[in-house]
This record gives sequence, structure tokens and C-alpha cells, in this order.
Amino acid sequence: MAEILDGLKVSKEIKAEIKVEVDKILESKRRAPHLVAILVGNNGASKAYVNAKVKDCEEVGFQSSLIKFPSTVSESELLEKIDELNKSKAVDGFIVQLPLPDQIDQEKIINAIDPRKDVDGFHPENFGKMALEMDTFLPATPFGILTLLERYNIETKGKDCVIIGRSKIVGRPMSILMGRKDFPGNSTVTLTHSYTKDIEEYTKKADIVITALGDPHFLKGDMVKDGAVIVDVGITRVDDDSPKGYHLAGDVDFDSCAAKASWITPVPGGVGPMTRAMLMKNTIIAYKTSVYND
Repeated sequence: MAEILDGLKVSKEIKAEIKVEVDKILESKRRAPHLVAILVGNNGASKAYVNAKVKDCEEVGFQSSLIKFPSTVSESELLEKIDELNKSKAVDGFIVQLPLPDQIDQEKIINAIDPRKDVDGFHPENFGKMALEMDTFLPATPFGILTLLERYNIETKGKDCVIIGRSKIVGRPMSILMGRKDFPGNSTVTLTHSYTKDIEEYTKKADIVITALGDPHFLKGDMVKDGAVIVDVGITRVDDDSPKGYHLAGDVDFDSCAAKASWITPVPGGVGPMTRAMLMKNTIIAYKTSVYND
């Protein structure tokens, strides 16, 4: 039976470490790091996620601000707010919660964020630096996965790693990071996606499988080899007859895969808490390196 890669436990440890840093900052009479979140519209999942980030800021001692816009906001109005935040000496990092309404060009919004305040790690400059193995903000979910592997001392050097899903937020950066010259890294990486034929032919040989599909229970036990390390990024609401009316399911069929794997992340409690913790980590990095922090 697989051992659990406990993202909830590790995220609490990381936030506790950040709080120690913030306490020292405040003791030295300097202002607290400040994270701003922009929320457009009333998407339930986005609201819940942003509210969780605000709570995380409170836990570690950050100042946090939430800026809300209606779903009808114009692109120019949103860009004006981003420009204001870029110029503010009181703001260390900010995020624009995705997805955005159809009238707004998402790429234009991401490109407008000052890379020095892009704590989501989505700006092309930061993505390019990541690909070149330069110091930069890493996207929060891949950063969280790397940190989880590191904290549990999961061997990655020379291992075969299969990534399922090629999104710019998880799959593609994860494939770059697992192949980098570092720990975790130095893996032989295969990036699979919706056009990959016979995905199980790849996953059956993999020492590490990282899946970010959003397809509940896609990865079954007969698709992985004994002793594999399995990281489940997927999280989907599945309707059921419970009082809540739904449950959260990952991409991995947990029971069948856990019977064969050496390590596995649960859903919930695996990658999700790590994503939020690494946003806090990126924010304090931004604070410490900011040209505005006098």
C-alpha cells in the first residue's frame, strides 16, 4: 500500500516557516508583505479559491487586499488597475484570478503584469527564465509539486517521468522542471496529452506519473507499475447523493493505484494546499527582492 504525500501537512509547515520570517520583518519595524488578488465576476470556484488565499495571508501575517470587478468589466478598466498595482510601492505581488470573461483577452492581462510582481509565475518573461533554469517565480502548482517531492526526498534523478496534460499552468511547466538539472529534476520526461495514443503504454513504464487532466478516476491501477510515485493534480466536483450533493475527485482512481504505488497524493489534501502555500512563498520572495522595498 502506498505511503501518502501529505500536501496538507507540508503546506502547514511551509506557512509556519513563512510566518517566522514575517514576524522577524515586523519586529524590525518594516511593513508586512502585501499580496493583492483581483477577482472578476462571480465564479463559485474562483471566489472560494481567492477567499482561501486571503485566509492564508492572515495565517502567515501578510497584508492582503481583494479587488472585485463585475463580470461586465472592460478590458481597459482591468488594465488600468493592473498598471496601478504595478506602480504601487505598497504592493509586492498580485494575481488576477482566472478564468476571465470572454470580452477580456487573458494573454493581454497576463502580459500587462510586472514580472517582478507576477507571483503566479504566468508572465512570459518568468516562464522563459524558468525554461532557461534562471531564478524566477515558478507557477504555484508545479512549485508545490517540486516542494512536496523534495520534502519527502523522492528520488527523481534518472527516473522516467510521465506528465499527463499539457496546460501552460501545470503540465508544460512541470515537464520542463522535472527535466532540469536540479533536485527534484534530472528525470527523463514524457509529456502526454489528448492526442497521445495508448497513454497506458507510457504510464506503465513510468517511475513517476503526474496527472493534470481534470478527468475523474482516469488513471487506473492497471495503468501504473509497482512502486510508481503518483501525483494527482486533478480536482473535479462529481455529483452524488450526499448532503452536499457532490464530492471532489482526482484524476487518479485512488484505491487501485494506491495498491501498487510507493507514494501517492490524496484528493483533497495533496497538491491543492501546496499550490496555495507556494503562492505565499512567491510573495515573500517578491517582497525580499523587490526594487520598491526600501
